[in-house]
Amino acid sequence: MRLSERVERRDFQGEFLDVILKAAADPSLISFAGGLPNPDSFPTEAVRAAVNKVFDEKGFNCLQYNAAEGYGPLRQKICDRYKATMGLDYSPEEIIITTGSQQAIDMFTACMIDEGDEMAVENPSYLAALQVFHHYGPKIHAIDLLSDGIDTEQLAEVLKTSNPKFMYIIPNFQNPTGLTYSEETRVKMAEIVKGSDMFILEDNPYGELRFQGQAGHSMAYFLPEQTCLVGTFSKIVAPGMRVGWIACKNKELLEKMAVYKSSMDLHTSIFDQMVINQFLEDNDLEAQVEKAKEIYRGKAQIMMDSIAEYCPEGVEYTKPEGGMFLWITLPEGMKAVDVQMEAIKKGVVVLAGDPFYEYDRDVRTMRVNYSRSTDEQMVTGMKIFGETIKSLM
Repeated sequence: MRLSERVERRDFQGEFLDVILKAAADPSLISFAGGLPNPDSFPTEAVRAAVNKVFDEKGFNCLQYNAAEGYGPLRQKICDRYKATMGLDYSPEEIIITTGSQQAIDMFTACMIDEGDEMAVENPSYLAALQVFHHYGPKIHAIDLLSDGIDTEQLAEVLKTSNPKFMYIIPNFQNPTGLTYSEETRVKMAEIVKGSDMFILEDNPYGELRFQGQAGHSMAYFLPEQTCLVGTFSKIVAPGMRVGWIACKNKELLEKMAVYKSSMDLHTSIFDQMVINQFLEDNDLEAQVEKAKEIYRGKAQIMMDSIAEYCPEGVEYTKPEGGMFLWITLPEGMKAVDVQMEAIKKGVVVLAGDPFYEYDRDVRTMRVNYSRSTDEQMVTGMKIFGETIKSLM
């Protein structure tokens, strides 16, 4: 079979994940490796009621083909929420509904990147986004993350010496680190990018899940014409419905993305769009979000307390103000992969940081997910994890 070079390229992120997630699928293991929302946050009965109402009121229309750009009433609600929560002005015509935010990332990249083009990412970055980018063969500049966000001096140097078409960022409760950009970093980044022709692709899957601290401005607040925003209902309603979106003020790019999406899947499931829209009409989204935030606030604290109690001196970790992840840094001289493999033998799965980096390998960082596990699993798992680190020191 003569497969394309695109799918034949080595997928380090995919290969790494395949091994670890197969191990994590063992029900006898305690896994902190995934990124699943907690099902206790799912509004199951409210969604069931929305499904029934859509069938009763929309009839065959909820089963018919629809526009590539998405369902108009839902696009309007997304605009209303941007205005209410972030002070951003969008029209429904500037929103394209996508099959999850992952499709939005793919769609944007397909419209922007040719083989050999330059782009930039955070270092480390969301591994599934890296997988998407690799399909298109760009030269990737990896800009280091500091405790308050992107290294703006490094970004400025890259823009002086190179010409990236866009930069992909997750400024709120970043995956994998859980870090959030400070307002000062956001302002500096905007000043650096302004005047260039580089776009910002800002992914914000966790932004609504802030359980402490103050939210900073989106890059779209500073650079509305240079920023495309990616969003999703996966973390605040339910991930299985696969409804996300991209917001874009550049008319030419927006039109190209709509055409590209139509060629991919014609449109996102209109049934799922109508159900989400009905859910939003009949329920208090703020209450739904608050429910999820309360769950994650408690779980994040238990995870941090457990790390502090059971991990040895020299282990550092981020203290997220929201989202679903924190980032552990092991003592000097240790390899996260070694800890990962030894911990699996003892019944605990924590994901080594390697697949989140574009270039770095044999790192001493690890991502920990706290959203899905029970409180007891977090305490027990971190005790085993801490013992594993001590055994390898």
